[in-house]
Amino acid sequence: MTTISTEPPRTALSWKLVPAVLLSASGVLLFGVENEPIGYTMLALSMVTAALVDAGFFRHLALIAAGMVIISLVPLNADLSLRHMFLMGGALALAVLVPWLVSRFAYRETIIKFPINTGRKWPLAAKLYLVGVVALGFFILPVYLISTGVYLNWPDPSDPTIFWRLFLGVNAVGIWDELFFICTAFTLLRQHFPDWLANILQAVVFSSFLWEIGYQAWGPLLTFPFALLQGYTFKLTKSFTYVVSVHLIFDFVLFLALVHAHNRDWLPIFLY
Repeated sequence: MTTISTEPPRTALSWKLVPAVLLSASGVLLFGVENEPIGYTMLALSMVTAALVDAGFFRHLALIAAGMVIISLVPLNADLSLRHMFLMGGALALAVLVPWLVSRFAYRETIIKFPINTGRKWPLAAKLYLVGVVALGFFILPVYLISTGVYLNWPDPSDPTIFWRLFLGVNAVGIWDELFFICTAFTLLRQHFPDWLANILQAVVFSSFLWEIGYQAWGPLLTFPFALLQGYTFKLTKSFTYVVSVHLIFDFVLFLALVHAHNRDWLPIFLY
């Protein structure tokens, strides 16, 4: 009996890899290095080469590129003024909405989904993983934030208004990360690459975005594996709810660690 492979031909996969790598590299330049001229040039080259390789691939890569361009138009930092929060929040919302709307109503596809109620209960391993996320954040985040001084990339939450805006901002960005990098970018890339490769490609842009947000110094040693784990977790669970739960739990520990880093006599629960 002859087995029909559903994997794309190796030659086609190789040619698709060129524009995909250019796309991910442009994310490093736009968000990590903040070199917009070269970043936009590389992004444009990605689109041109994708169009030469395959029309369907180009359409999907263009959706990711559109989201990246939208979020590159606003400063990505922890400025908690209302003006900046609305500006950045609007850009992040559009970066998710535009690819979804184009995919659903222009392309007539249902690839981009945000599965909330999957109807499946979380197994014991999934629940234990959440506990593990808390433990990792508890031991790693204070050391990372304080020893490198990167906690200064976020404002001092001593003022009650800043305290609650920081809490809102940290959680809102965490939810958005999963909406765009996992449910949109990773999902679209999976249509053309093996899961492991699609995951690496999205994780490069994911961690570059987090660098500009404030996770600098040796932050990529944390954010890149985290991005990979989120993609892998989404592949296993097929649940937006679960990956968001993981992210928000980690971000809650991050928020507490930031409060502690700015005010060492607060929250003496941390060891560092």
